[in-house]
Amino acid sequence: MAKTLILIPSRMAATRLPGKPLLKINSLSIVSHVFKRAEEANIGEVVVATEDQEILEDVLKNGGKAVLTSNDHKTGTDRIFEAFQKLNIKNIDYILNLQGDEPNINKSDIINLNNLMINSKSEIGTLAAIIQDDKMFDNKNVVKVVTENKLEKDNFPTALNFSRENLMMGSKNTYHHIGIYSYKVNTLEKFVKLSQTDREKKNKLEQLRAIDNNLKINVALAKSSPIGVDTEEDYLAIKKFMEYKL
Repeated sequence: MAKTLILIPSRMAATRLPGKPLLKINSLSIVSHVFKRAEEANIGEVVVATEDQEILEDVLKNGGKAVLTSNDHKTGTDRIFEAFQKLNIKNIDYILNLQGDEPNINKSDIINLNNLMINSKSEIGTLAAIIQDDKMFDNKNVVKVVTENKLEKDNFPTALNFSRENLMMGSKNTYHHIGIYSYKVNTLEKFVKLSQTDREKKNKLEQLRAIDNNLKINVALAKSSPIGVDTEEDYLAIKKFMEYKL
């Protein structure tokens, strides 16, 4: 049976909202909320990968597991690969990179992505949701993905392109990309050895490195778009939503 490890990269030095992993919602930090959602998916061991002692201590205090990594990584993928090497857990087939700033991620979407990866033996998989508001096409903080075929509940089509720009309004297969990735272990090892491409650096989207190097990314349909916490406004919005919901 295939074995999955969930790794959550997290650091204090976010450009737009420094310290966001430790901001509290219902008295629990954002990163610890993500950890608990990942645990609830029950698909494998969950570990936070961080360069910050404060995050490590918070996760441990809240019953989670974390590992310290270097503070000079260019991307979250580099961070999770170092964590994977440090943990030295044997017989892992897939590594799922879960974003540390999406505390309301739907656990069934995590489970579905993992199942599709295993059943299709895909190299890289990610999630996308239907765009409900046309304003999202113009929002450069919203990453869009174009897929080869229309996303359905149980299919897993190939990604053709990713963009922050409103370049794809006319495409019927354009969706809101959710930055969660599942990798076959040998594919992750190959990916982190590749140099950053010009498109990746220009768009600040590391998934373009995979496409530019002919690594296939499959896309699963998410039930909803989680709220990513990038700004103070995002934090206040999701805090209100999650505290009201409970």
